[in-house]
Order: sequence, then C-alpha cells, then structure tokens
Amino acid sequence: MASLVPPPKLYTDDVSLIVIILDTNPFFWGTLSNTSALTFSFSKFLNHMIPFVNSLLLLNQLNHVVLIASGVASCGYIYDSATAVASDGGQKVPAVCSEILSRLEEFVAKDQRLGKGDLRTVAGSMSSLFSGALSLALCYIQRVFRSGMQHPQPRILCLQGSPDGPEQYVAVMNAIFSAQRSMVPIDSCVLGMQHSAFLQQASYITGGVYLKPQQLDGLFEYFTAVFATDLQSRTFLELPRPVGVDFRASCFCHKKTIDMGYVCSVCLSIFCKHHKKCSTCGSDFSHGHSELDRKRKHSEV
Repeated sequence: MASLVPPPKLYTDDVSLIVIILDTNPFFWGTLSNTSALTFSFSKFLNHMIPFVNSLLLLNQLNHVVLIASGVASCGYIYDSATAVASDGGQKVPAVCSEILSRLEEFVAKDQRLGKGDLRTVAGSMSSLFSGALSLALCYIQRVFRSGMQHPQPRILCLQGSPDGPEQYVAVMNAIFSAQRSMVPIDSCVLGMQHSAFLQQASYITGGVYLKPQQLDGLFEYFTAVFATDLQSRTFLELPRPVGVDFRASCFCHKKTIDMGYVCSVCLSIFCKHHKKCSTCGSDFSHGHSELDRKRKHSEV
C-alpha cells in the first residue's frame, strides 16, 4: 500500500533565496541626511545596497534575490531576479541597477500619494509599514515552497531605519512566529540611531543575525561579511551576536511600549491598565478581579 505522507522537500546547501526588505521612509532618510554627525542620504545607501544585491547574484548563479520596499503607507515588490532572468535571459549588472532604481522611483511616488491621506502620516509618525512588508516576504517564500520539491534555503534580510510602530506589534509578532514555524531566519540591519525591539526579537526567535553598524560608510563591507554567506556556511563562521534583546511588548489599548501590564488569560492580549472586559475576545475580567480582592481581604483578616 502506498504511503499517503508526501516526501520531504529537498534543500540545496549553497543556494539561497534572500528576500530583502528595504526601508524607504522619507521621514527617516530626510532626518538622517540632515544629521551633522552622519550625513548619510538615501542615494548613498543605494550605492551600498545595489552592489550587495549584485554580489549575491554573482556568488551563485542559482541564487534568488527578491527586493521588497516598505514605505509609510504601502509596501510592494521592487525586484525579482527570477523574473529578470525569464524576461531578458540574464542578470547583467547595469540592467539590475536600472531596474531597481526605476521601480524604487515609482514606488516612492506612489507611496507619497497614498500617504497624504494616511492618519499616521498626518500625525507625524515616522514608522514604516514593516508588518506588511514582512508578511509579503513570508507569502513569497511560501509560494516558493509549494512550487517544487527542490528549492533554495530561504532567509529574510531587513534593512530598517525608521523606529518601530507600536500599533504594528501584533502583526509583526504573528509574522515572526510564522517565520519561526517555517524555519526562515530573519536577519536584521538597523540603520537608525536607536535599536529596534521588533528586529531584535525577530532575529532572536528565528535564529537570524542582528547587526547595528557603527559606521554607515562601510555598509557594503558589513553586508558582504555578515549577510552574504549562506546558512550552511554560517555554521563555520563567528557572526555578530546581540548584546541584549528588548522583549518589551506594546499594549493593545494605547499601542504604547510597556514594562509591566495585564494579560488576558484567554487570548493573551496585553493592556497597560486593568479593564473590566477584554477588547479583543470579550472575556469578563470583573469577576476574577473581585474574587482576587475578596481573597486578599480575607487573608489580611
């Protein structure tokens, strides 16, 4: 009798699928370029990022690179090396560079139009739509998983600069746990002044690499030395390790990062203050709270 269990998918050791999430937030890059200590513009960043994409394609002709842009009000695919090979039959460096630049220009203009009516943009929020870009990356990887029996080893590289958006905490954590379940490492490279709690938790939970470069002028060296190696080669290398991980969560009521809070025992929603009823699942907290007060008073007597 034939077995109904499908055979396991085969992984190749030195072929990689790298999905790069690029932060195109104009608020962040405008602030970074005007900072006297750094003076690092978005165009300078592209001078490091695009050669890194070309180096990934040159390391192995079977490598697959996908670029996803994350803006203030939208996110979308910018470049797919598999589509480029199918269209022109090769991966010439000038063609890759021109395609990425043209797609980025179109995306930034579209994101600017969509962001004019966004409440977060009107309020002056500098956070990017990181949760949406991470979800797009995971959806693309799942599509590759189901396309055939043999596929490259996937990983996600987040090039993030803008600060975390506490309102995206639930969506980001759901995406992180989905990546962990699919055994997809999330590498993080933080370009801003502060560390990212989201990316620290993402790299720690999924087994990726978290890095905050000390000098942005040497980004290409950081990219090639840390993030260009495949997963098989990482077992022989001593990669950077995070000094500490910020495990603080954001409350579901005010979307603020908190040190201590109240957790719903049914749906695990987090609140900064006590509520009579869970706003997520509708569980009643009043009975449990009054029962706790009654036991406390009885013990004092």
